[in-house]
Amino acid sequence: MNFEKRCATVKVLKLACCVLLAFAALACQAQERTLEELKTEAQKRADHNAYPFIGLSPDDVREALSHVNSLESDEWANSWSAIGDRYAEKGRTEKSSKAADDDFIKAWLYYTMARWPVPNSPGKEKAYEKAREAYLAHGKLLTPALEVIKIPFEGKEIKAYLQMPTGVKEGPIVVGIGGLDSRKEDMAERLRPLLAYGIGYLALDPPGGGESPVKAAPGAERMLVRAVDYLFERTDVDKKRVAIYGSSLGGYWSTLLAALEGNRLCAVVSQSPPIDETFARSRTMALAKNREYLFGFVQAQLFMYEGATNLETLADVRERMSLKKQGLLDKPMAPMLVIGGVLDTQVPIADVDLLLHSGQTPKEAWINPQGGHMGRDAKVWSDPMIFQQVTMPWIIRMVAAKSDPAKP
Repeated sequence: MNFEKRCATVKVLKLACCVLLAFAALACQAQERTLEELKTEAQKRADHNAYPFIGLSPDDVREALSHVNSLESDEWANSWSAIGDRYAEKGRTEKSSKAADDDFIKAWLYYTMARWPVPNSPGKEKAYEKAREAYLAHGKLLTPALEVIKIPFEGKEIKAYLQMPTGVKEGPIVVGIGGLDSRKEDMAERLRPLLAYGIGYLALDPPGGGESPVKAAPGAERMLVRAVDYLFERTDVDKKRVAIYGSSLGGYWSTLLAALEGNRLCAVVSQSPPIDETFARSRTMALAKNREYLFGFVQAQLFMYEGATNLETLADVRERMSLKKQGLLDKPMAPMLVIGGVLDTQVPIADVDLLLHSGQTPKEAWINPQGGHMGRDAKVWSDPMIFQQVTMPWIIRMVAAKSDPAKP
């Protein structure tokens, strides 16, 4: 076969692959919410300040949704980005730093919704870039200012956000690891209240998410170990009081670190951690049917995992993620708080139960019998409520931080 014919054959094969992937994507999408179902569910969650619309104005949400006329990714991104642009511009012209900060936070939230759940199109990539810009504008107005950390890693870098409490020469710190659709910006906002108790934080993207230098796969935890190493190199960190907090898929990584780095960690929180059953092939093949996740569940997973191009390859890599199959559950672990919801359809309660009943290290647990993913429910236990009343008090107790750092 001559060169021209070989090139023509390759082009035909590439076209055939693209067509097959397109049909696979359409098949997944067909099982998810229709456009009208998505808009109805989105507005309902916004009206109740429920995830992923926490902090967004119901009226702004209604406005954005009115401009969404298809399930096309960039149309979604453009509708939300227009509102983000409005708040970002307002923030740049505000005379009051407090007002400007509020506007930048709102801009970040709307840009985040524009790229949600993952930046897998040009419009969503641009929205994610604007989200980071808005968040950094907010970070500059904080006291102390948000510090952008770049940790060398395998010829690349791990980007993170860090804040240490003012006036603390050597203090405790919590490493926050996001999940499937949350990023280091979300972790920074969630962990910032700890500063008032003399506890700093390092906010990270999870492997495969945000600006992470590696995709999610067995072995990707080396990136997180490197981040922990970095903290042990800092002179302002109390090496005996380093803790980890991971939510959702971040809970998987925090659990893994509890096993691998338990001798260096004083405490680990794993909130709705995928452990074993979550990664079963049958569950991967049924991801598109999940209704607890707003939309794009399959696309978000394909974006995050190394080598995942369709459901079959996604199932392959996810099966290898099981901590039970990796033999890590029987290792000694750092002290742990495990949070979950019995009605969770994304991470079955069986995974939480398996973690609690494995190994020889005692663990504490907070389980909401009416809770879904992250332990949240529609009546009382929102994400902020769980962090404020369950997670944060436990972390404070475990790192033995003063309740009021101003007092001796």
